[in-house]
Amino acid sequence: MEATVRLDTAYNAGTIDPRIFSGFLEHLGRSIYGGVYDPGNKLSDADGQRTDVIEAMSGLNMPYVRYPGGNFVSNYDWRDGVGPDRKAFPDFAWRATEPNTFGTDEFMKWCRKVGTEPMMAVNLGTLGPAEAAGLVEYCNMDTATQYAQARRRNAGTDPYNVKMWCLGNEMDGFWQAGHVPADQYALKARNAARLMRGMDPSIELVAAGSSGRHMPTYLAWDRTVLETCWDDIELISAHRYSNNRENDTPGFLAEGVVIDSILEEYAGLLAYVKGVKRSKHDVYVCFDEWNVWYRERDGKNRDGKWRVGPDQLEEEYNLEDALVCAQYLNSFIRRAEVVKVACLAQIVNVIAAVVTSPTGMLKQSIYYPSALYAATAKGLSLTPVVTAPRYDASDREGVAYLDAAASYDEATGDAALFLVNRSVSDSVRVRIEFDDRDVSHAGDVQILSGDDPKMANTWSNPDAISPKNGSSTVDGRGLVVELPRLGMAVVSGVGTRPRA
Repeated sequence: MEATVRLDTAYNAGTIDPRIFSGFLEHLGRSIYGGVYDPGNKLSDADGQRTDVIEAMSGLNMPYVRYPGGNFVSNYDWRDGVGPDRKAFPDFAWRATEPNTFGTDEFMKWCRKVGTEPMMAVNLGTLGPAEAAGLVEYCNMDTATQYAQARRRNAGTDPYNVKMWCLGNEMDGFWQAGHVPADQYALKARNAARLMRGMDPSIELVAAGSSGRHMPTYLAWDRTVLETCWDDIELISAHRYSNNRENDTPGFLAEGVVIDSILEEYAGLLAYVKGVKRSKHDVYVCFDEWNVWYRERDGKNRDGKWRVGPDQLEEEYNLEDALVCAQYLNSFIRRAEVVKVACLAQIVNVIAAVVTSPTGMLKQSIYYPSALYAATAKGLSLTPVVTAPRYDASDREGVAYLDAAASYDEATGDAALFLVNRSVSDSVRVRIEFDDRDVSHAGDVQILSGDDPKMANTWSNPDAISPKNGSSTVDGRGLVVELPRLGMAVVSGVGTRPRA
């Protein structure tokens, strides 16, 4: 199969925000207890934090990690998780017991070890603006006031200077503690935003948008929130979890078409509200929950039976899941003018890139797209024009077998390509051409592929799905990459020069 990708550096979606490669860590299942935090384990450091997990997380190059939830945050009082006097409480969201031995200060310490920044979510379900502002004070203020002084006593540190804050989580959902209609949430979020920014004017705020396209209030909720909070926020959240319940691999591998549609819908809504308000202020999309999730999603997986760190939502990821995750990232890159932040949900044990046992750590298939993309995608997001054979998949018609995104570094003239072959049967020979530049030298190619879409990394075969070296060749003025079936490729360091 043959395909072409045409690029022109003058046609781009702006600069790629590295925050699209962020992650999400929630107090859920074994994500914290038995995951990042495992006191007494030989693999843990003096703070009880797993060193193998820290090393794996560092390899994802996540600019930010969202914490502490998720559904968990809507019934969580951050004050219970700081200081010497901590008591366990029952978690409404996942029916588990939260011992509060890992809280804000422990998370901040973990972020420093990983080399990431904290993205804190506040409880706007059962708590409100005052408690949210109190957490900003605790984290960011260097004053002789109650919570700032408490931070000094508890952690002995200078302010954490947390820059990104989420105003609640999925408040459109009936399952959420403190769920209210959109107009009520919007007023609460606006009040919280103003009080929080009063503590620290430098922070960026994310309003809770729709929890999914499946919601009956999808976009109507977002419109109400945006019209109320427009001048008080920088971003609005979007969530999606993809699935292959029908066991239809070709249909599942067309998921990128839906992701593109969602971003197009949000772009239209943001432009509409900005126009109606005649505003010079911009609001962007924070896609702070995205992943594949469907095997471990039924009722029994949501019931922790009031245990600490129960086994919950521990999805086993395979090759086709990794290819769908790569398409999420391709979409985020292509729509760099709209998406400024995105968080893989989640990162440890719970629907996660990494899973742990008492004696080790395993990288799942979905680890690698995020790691490869985050290390490579820099500079401008070039707008690709793809010519490739197409197929019909389920209710998605005319889907190109090739999904592509591209980045360009203006300083060096180097480009990078991000390619996914959706075909289950045929390899594709991809020719990449620039209308305004010539390819001067080939790039490094990392390929993720396999013969079976259901292949997965296991404890006995941990590298079944892992990056392998591929190749690219300069052909005339362009570049040629051979991409196997059921495969993705990250092509980095493609040298270009101005066309004579």
